[in-house]
Amino acid sequence: MNQPIVSANAKLIRTCITMIVVTIGVYWLVILRPFLVPVLVSVLLSILVSPINFHFESKGFGKVPSILFTLILFLGLIAGILYISFIQISDMIDMWPGFRIKAERMFQEFRVWIGQTFGFKSPSAVNDLGNMSARILQDNGSTALLKTTSILADLVLIPLYMFFMLYYRNFFCTFLYRLLGKDEKKRINRILFRIYDVVHNYLAGLFIVMVIVGALNTISLLVLGIQYAVFFGFFAALLLLIPYIGVMIGSSLPIMMALVTKESPMYAVGVGASFLLIQFLEGNFITPYIVGSKISINPLMAILALLLGGMLWGIAGMVLALPMIAILKVILDHSERLKAFGYILGEPSPDEPPFVFSDQEEEAIEQAVNKDEEPIVTALKDAQIEPLPQGLEPRIHL
Repeated sequence: MNQPIVSANAKLIRTCITMIVVTIGVYWLVILRPFLVPVLVSVLLSILVSPINFHFESKGFGKVPSILFTLILFLGLIAGILYISFIQISDMIDMWPGFRIKAERMFQEFRVWIGQTFGFKSPSAVNDLGNMSARILQDNGSTALLKTTSILADLVLIPLYMFFMLYYRNFFCTFLYRLLGKDEKKRINRILFRIYDVVHNYLAGLFIVMVIVGALNTISLLVLGIQYAVFFGFFAALLLLIPYIGVMIGSSLPIMMALVTKESPMYAVGVGASFLLIQFLEGNFITPYIVGSKISINPLMAILALLLGGMLWGIAGMVLALPMIAILKVILDHSERLKAFGYILGEPSPDEPPFVFSDQEEEAIEQAVNKDEEPIVTALKDAQIEPLPQGLEPRIHL
């Protein structure tokens, strides 16, 4: 009689301990965000550029020169992209006063249209919205400058982290062997290789997808005559790093530019339609063909990961969410006790047989429905387990 009570107590204690550990872990994830985000970004980028480093080493270069050449090529590419972006942004800043005047005029016209269409007699809410928009438009950008400075300060550390991660890669593997035991060496190698394969193929494929989508976005904006088509096109492609949400943010900017710079609102409609078509092509043809199923995370778990990442680390958390959950899935898939959690994160297999009731179960459910009885009650009767009388709740004695 005491054994079930002891078992219930043990389960309750384990549950409480698990909740406490999770709570403490989430707390430290939030506190250590300035440290963890650059480190995790460095890990992912090191995996991305590692084939270049291996190529230099295979050509006879030493370890340090190979890493330095790899980082120089990588940073040179980033510097070129940033230089072109800054040129575009500086031109937009010069034209900002004209954009602001036209945006304010458009808002006034929109407010008049709202009043005439819906009969608003007290446009206080609309006026408040207009005042807020005016304050945003008149912002001198000091807040954005401070945030950008903070981000750049973090980015300076990333190349340094990348250098040491590439340099000490074998050292880290040896640490894992000693930590988990030499008997686990084969399993550790399988996990590490699988993580490398998943992350590298995903990031490399995503880079190619962003180039293709950026080119398509730019062409569509050039055809419509939208200013700064190259910047807006590739900026929207860059936001593919944030699945499902980035495309909405990326398309909103050229739509606003079309509304401000063009006389007809149909240009904005054209921008939205072209971006929607490109997003359809990207999601159904481009990404599946290039990236494939390297990250088999089902959409529900991907969205939940994005939301949790955004709650913990903001935009950086949303960018890191998908690669991190993919790494977590690899680890769970190689653990016998936790393999079920890896399964729920992934996509269901197309050849997996669907869950069906046996003939006896279907007959029992049909009889329960005919008797206006809950199917679970019939299932309990078939199992010879009497349900509790109505109004009587089970009690657990601790």
